[in-house]
Amino acid sequence: MKFTCPRKEFVEAVQLATTASANRSPNAILQNLKLAAGDSTVRILGCDGEIWVERTVSAFVEETGAVCLQATLLKDWVSSLIDGDIELKTQDQGVQLTHSSSEFKMRMLDADDFPEPPDYGGEGELTLTFGDLKEAIDAVIYAVSPESHRAVLNGVLFNYDGTVLTMVATDTHRLAVRRIKKEGIGSNINAVVPAKALRALKTMPLADDAELVLRFGVGRMGVDTGNCRMVAQLLMGTFPNWERVVPSESTREWSMEVDQLFQKVRRALILAKDNNDRLEFKGTNDRVTIIAQSEGRGLAKEEVEMHSNNGDINIAFNGKYVNDLLQVLDGPGIRVQMTENNRPAVFRPADDDQSFFCVIMPMALT
Repeated sequence: MKFTCPRKEFVEAVQLATTASANRSPNAILQNLKLAAGDSTVRILGCDGEIWVERTVSAFVEETGAVCLQATLLKDWVSSLIDGDIELKTQDQGVQLTHSSSEFKMRMLDADDFPEPPDYGGEGELTLTFGDLKEAIDAVIYAVSPESHRAVLNGVLFNYDGTVLTMVATDTHRLAVRRIKKEGIGSNINAVVPAKALRALKTMPLADDAELVLRFGVGRMGVDTGNCRMVAQLLMGTFPNWERVVPSESTREWSMEVDQLFQKVRRALILAKDNNDRLEFKGTNDRVTIIAQSEGRGLAKEEVEMHSNNGDINIAFNGKYVNDLLQVLDGPGIRVQMTENNRPAVFRPADDDQSFFCVIMPMALT
């Protein structure tokens, strides 16, 4: 196999495919990327056994063929290069990559051992602009459980009823919900997509106004843009009845400026890391004090202007959860709705149109 490809396109393809490769796996082949050279293109494929991501780029191919190369090693080397052409050719039991005056040799594995993407059918589909999908993913994905014995919590629920697409993520301590009201964008869908697949999807080289079709089959979801393709196994199991944990009423509501609150929370978290990221929020009608304590290390206090509709505030949250939310909140202001300091609180944009909210469970007060 021998081909030459522009560095920029090759790096983008390798980086995209690497989002699906396995960091650790008893099956060593899954820590590799498959590179297959055809007549005038090179197809680069990554897989962890549950998610497949591939990108096809144009290349000057002198000899067709296929190899498997260690994903992280290849990505790190090609990413370090400046612009120019990259030449790759097989040599003995490995490959040689050449760029300008740089040369890099890697071992290769048999490409026949690499699993190809399965069919995913097309029982249902959703059509969204890439920009809308990325924004919706960002609005909820931080609430996905990073590790859970319940696999269904490692993904985002997609529920479409013909009128509203609802995307939900939860780790049981917090819940993020994003709604997109659009009729006729697809058939009814109820599926849980792995967070890893959605993070890979976000990195596809598409314009924000490009239309993306998500196709759902039995147990799988697929996306094909022509030169990019992704197939993901859907997560099996029953997603929690999330609507039950959303408070139906509130007795107190307070609002703050997002940028100011974000800066204050971020600073307080420096000390709160030693105390499970716990931050206390104590306030009156026009000001709230954020308190972080660390036994043996110190105390931090940050004041934020606020508007409250009903008396004093005294509640504690995991500051990291609040920080994650503030990083994706769209708008200048945030509203917090609550009843008691031991009950869930609902965070919404100040100019709420019911399209987004986040529920956070409080922590015990000292």
